[in-house]
Amino acid sequence: MINTLLWATGGTAFTFSMTTLGAAMVFLFRNNMNRKVQKIFLGFAAGVMIAASVWSLLIPAIEEAEANGQVGWIPAAGGFILGIFFLYGLDKWIPHMHPGTNVTEGISLSMKRTSLLVLAVTLHNIPEGMAVGLSFALAAQHGSGDYLPAMMLALGIGIQNFPEGAAISLPLRQEGVSVKKSFVMGSLSGIVEPIFGILSVLVAWLILPYMPWLLSFAAGAMMYVVVEELIPEAHLGEHSNVGTMGVMSGFLLMMILDVALG
Repeated sequence: MINTLLWATGGTAFTFSMTTLGAAMVFLFRNNMNRKVQKIFLGFAAGVMIAASVWSLLIPAIEEAEANGQVGWIPAAGGFILGIFFLYGLDKWIPHMHPGTNVTEGISLSMKRTSLLVLAVTLHNIPEGMAVGLSFALAAQHGSGDYLPAMMLALGIGIQNFPEGAAISLPLRQEGVSVKKSFVMGSLSGIVEPIFGILSVLVAWLILPYMPWLLSFAAGAMMYVVVEELIPEAHLGEHSNVGTMGVMSGFLLMMILDVALG
């Protein structure tokens, strides 16, 4: 278990570091990200998460359930639904605000706009950390020591975390926050990934028979983020085709990483 925790810590530390690297773009670009570029990045992130949900989480969940003599689609569908409602609950209860809007979502609290912007991205990062942690836990459960598929998932999520970090630090700078503080807040929006990644390994270790449910739970949570936030934001205004191409590119890259290299 210690070895798995170390691998999961390393994997989620990488995804967190990519968020930090993206947030560091605020030192290079003082203006907000070009809207067309932002759409491409949002679409790319959505494509990566869709492919990861299918190949890295749902398919392994079905295979794991069938290997244990269960009906594969039941835990896959059940966990998926639970993951959706988990993110739906967070979305409804945790106050947050998305860049480019003035609408506060979640319960109404007296919080700064900058804090609400950070919380929006932080919500997105929770299922990503869970997905990486559970992938390492699944590899350990099989006793094969083959962590390559989990490493590929961490790589894919890390790649799409880079623009996410920039997408929070640059708007914060536009809000009048100092460069240094914008960087720190953008970076810390990804700290939930190591936290939830490690927690997922610990939970999976305690309830090994429910691994299929946990994997599909993470898939449902990620897909909620994709459909509720990323794809709509990638298609706002004109030139929505660039967002579409971003989705396709992210999906293709994650599929190749997972199938060909994993």
